Amino acid sequence: MLDRTQPDPSVNAEGAAPALAPDDAAAGDTRAQTQVQGWQRLLGWLRRAGQFFFALSFSSLTRRIVSLNLAGLIALVASILYLSQFRAGLIDARAQSLLVQAEIIAGAIGASATVETNTITIDPDRLLDLKPGESYGAPDEFSGLDFPINPERVAPVLRRLITPTKTRARIYDRDGVLILDSRSLYGRGDVLRFELPPPTTEKPGIAERAMVAVRTWLNRGDLPLYRELGPENGKGYSEVQQSLVGQKSSMVRINERGEVIVSVSVPVQRFRAVHGALMLSTQGDDIDQMVTAERLAILKVFGVASAVMIVLSLLLASTIAGPVRRLADSAERVRRRIRTRVEIPDFTGRRDEIGHLSGALRDMTDALYNRIEAIETFAADVAHELKNPLTSLRSAVETLPLARNENSRARLLAVIEHDVRRLDRLISDISDASRLDAELQRQDEAPVALRRLLSTLTSVANETRLGHDVAVEARFEGSPRDTFSIPGHDSRLGQVISNLLVNAQSFSSSGGKVRIVCRRVRSEIEIVVDDDGPGIREDALEKIFERFYTDRPHQGFGQNSGLGLSISKQIIEAHRGRIWAENRSGPVNAGGEATVAGARFVVRLPAP
Repeated sequence: MLDRTQPDPSVNAEGAAPALAPDDAAAGDTRAQTQVQGWQRLLGWLRRAGQFFFALSFSSLTRRIVSLNLAGLIALVASILYLSQFRAGLIDARAQSLLVQAEIIAGAIGASATVETNTITIDPDRLLDLKPGESYGAPDEFSGLDFPINPERVAPVLRRLITPTKTRARIYDRDGVLILDSRSLYGRGDVLRFELPPPTTEKPGIAERAMVAVRTWLNRGDLPLYRELGPENGKGYSEVQQSLVGQKSSMVRINERGEVIVSVSVPVQRFRAVHGALMLSTQGDDIDQMVTAERLAILKVFGVASAVMIVLSLLLASTIAGPVRRLADSAERVRRRIRTRVEIPDFTGRRDEIGHLSGALRDMTDALYNRIEAIETFAADVAHELKNPLTSLRSAVETLPLARNENSRARLLAVIEHDVRRLDRLISDISDASRLDAELQRQDEAPVALRRLLSTLTSVANETRLGHDVAVEARFEGSPRDTFSIPGHDSRLGQVISNLLVNAQSFSSSGGKVRIVCRRVRSEIEIVVDDDGPGIREDALEKIFERFYTDRPHQGFGQNSGLGLSISKQIIEAHRGRIWAENRSGPVNAGGEATVAGARFVVRLPAP
């Protein structure tokens, strides 16, 4: 057992606690630093979150999303706050409960009524009708009894029954005069009878008047106005008047403060005789408190729902506004830095409109840069091609004055004429190539019947035969009624076929034949142009579609611009098709190698 008189070892002689050890002090400093660092991290996270939401709040799209979501929620809450059905049901339930309560109280009041035994009711007419030896008596057992409502006996009963219900009770006699009012009960049921002075009316403030106006607008509807009537005018209440004739009645009114008043009245009876009426009414704010409580609960739910909706709206806006802003910034950089390739953010992994927009912008940007590069390349090629005849023309013009004889002068004039024709041909083909994209973009596609187009071009080629004797033959595989119709531009497609026919005829020997075959290959229409010429070198099968490329050993230099096949490829690709060249295999020679029977150009166009 410890001795209570022994000093506490934890307290020194002066009564002070001993100083902390150095290790304990260091541990305390470490904990304090850890707590400070934790608070700093939390504040930093909150600061970053605030900056993020602050940045989102300036987005027009974010404001629209939040506003529209809150507008729908506010409309829903406003309709719920009206609570018309709930309020009507609450009023009906309150009226029914008051009727039940009033019947119970009226029964108790009727039972508490006393018989006035000291009162003898004598009818003089009946006394005159008495026969000798006959005594006076009531023909009815209860006809001479009077059961008045005694306020002194009724007041305690009324107080005990009314006090827990927080309602107002008024008892009227058969003449509609107020006998008892629960507002006048005090203490154990004593009755106070005195007139209260009129209340001093203070002018309510603006806020209170606004609240009263809103409450009156919400609750009024078609309800009549409740007014306090004098104690002698109980029959001024319609429900009291009906109760005095033995009927139960209820009424709903609204007071000057916009508060709903529900009142019911039942007759006070004993032995089926009506001795008065009991009127029960709710307090001015009884039902309004219930409705207000429901509205406050709804407002609490609205606050939580609003916070959740704002957070979700901000998160939704961050998934929309953020990517859209990045795409807009990238598009702006593309506009400002047209000569350097800018990468558009890739959101194609998203399966929504933002992903589709990102893909479309990336494709558009790639097409734009490819078009720019093609224009730059085309400009360089044009400058190079125009520079050669211009250089030759300049040399011939400078040499012409130095010519010593007519033969030299004639040769120089022939060179000048040749270069001028070459320049004219180049400028015409370059102009056609430069207008091609714009025309294909401006013109709308229309159905093109390839059967009729190829037949017409074949007839024209056979009729003209400019400088050669090469026939053209067209063959269509499939149904004779098949028109081989495709959407496109008939003039440009005709230009492609004309270029291929002229090219094939120029490489074919006199008396040869150029064959055109048109057929369907799955979902495409294939056009094949074959000739009997020397074919195409293997290393030139792709080069022949380049701008200004020409390989015609049998013709003089400068006879062709080298743009025909390039323009044809551009037109076919604009129609979402393909074009390529290949060599036709001929018989095997003595060395066992396959010979070239001629060149073949294949065009495939998508069919509807």
